[in-house]
Amino acid sequence: MEKGRIIFLNGVTSAGKTSIVESLQNQEDIFFYVVANDLFQEMVGENYLRKNYWKYLSEVIIMMYHTAKLYSDMGKNVLIDGILVEREEIRPHYHQLLEILKNNPLDIVEVYCPLDICRQRNIIRGDRYETQSQEQYDLMAENIKYSTRVDTSIHSSEECAIKIIRELFN
Repeated sequence: MEKGRIIFLNGVTSAGKTSIVESLQNQEDIFFYVVANDLFQEMVGENYLRKNYWKYLSEVIIMMYHTAKLYSDMGKNVLIDGILVEREEIRPHYHQLLEILKNNPLDIVEVYCPLDICRQRNIIRGDRYETQSQEQYDLMAENIKYSTRVDTSIHSSEECAIKIIRELFN
């Protein structure tokens, strides 16, 4: 059985990852299952996250990668909506991702948006705090090998989805 493709959308909060995921899922010619940091974070009780956020988040992130691997091994395409951060609790995060998925077709897409626009989006959303994107950017892993890059400040989520499909599946 051919393994499914894994597309990791990497970017800070409010960069547009989830909107791109929704646009990719609306494509007629390709189907993706989705795993996301936010969805896996919900698997941990709020009281545990308050006690030691990074410990528990780090554990579910690694489980999320194994879940993506399982879907891929079963021939299913997978989108990962996440962010590669380097915190002591998960270090070396980027290398763990590569190790877990070393035998699976993985493409990492940089979802870029200037931080001032992300800050404005955080304020409008109301479910993020204003400086959250900057804080995540400061923790982001370095030297990530990207397959492609999309810029949500100049392209719609639909345009970004089309670019991803065109560049990674053709």
